[in-house]
Amino acid sequence: MALLNRTVARNGQHEIEILKSRFICTIERVGDEGEARAVLERLRKQYWDASHNCYAYVIGETGMSQKASDDGEPSGTAGVPMLEVLRRRELTDLIAVVTRYFGGTKLGAGGLIRAYGGAVSEALDAIGVVERRPLSIINVNADYVAAGPLENAFRASEYEISEVGYGSDVAFTFHLEPDDLPGFDLWLAERTGGQVQSSVVGTAIREVPAPSQPEP
Repeated sequence: MALLNRTVARNGQHEIEILKSRFICTIERVGDEGEARAVLERLRKQYWDASHNCYAYVIGETGMSQKASDDGEPSGTAGVPMLEVLRRRELTDLIAVVTRYFGGTKLGAGGLIRAYGGAVSEALDAIGVVERRPLSIINVNADYVAAGPLENAFRASEYEISEVGYGSDVAFTFHLEPDDLPGFDLWLAERTGGQVQSSVVGTAIREVPAPSQPEP
């Protein structure tokens, strides 16, 4: 199963109106089903007078935890269309709750499907989506004599220093894409005559804006 590395950029809310019915879509990041239930219960209390609080969530790096609810709307007209938007956009670790205040005009099954799916889609467009990219945490240690010229070379290069630590020697820390490591090591060897090496000490995640995915 493919791994999912896209999620919502931040928590947010977006509202649309169709035939005087209000559809308020709240989207929040969640790490597990307990957090998803907590978000849902909070919104149910906040919008206690709403006609419906429908929801869908996807959680886990493979999207293993998924759930949707129509909350009283005709079966398959609310939660499933919401979930399908999250699936099509390959998102995870988020919950979408669409709160509806009925405006007096029935929309029919097709209208409801378009309304609930559209509310989530518009909210995602408004809030934004990010990709999580793995980075390697790199340390480069140099003695104090070599550290000054080396730091100047680093700052004039394409490699951005994340942190500088001072102890028995000077430790430079970088966050690099794994594919950039061979080029970094070659650059370092050329500037230090092979006297200074890098070491991978961990991994981190960087979030960057995700390319847009038009709805089919």
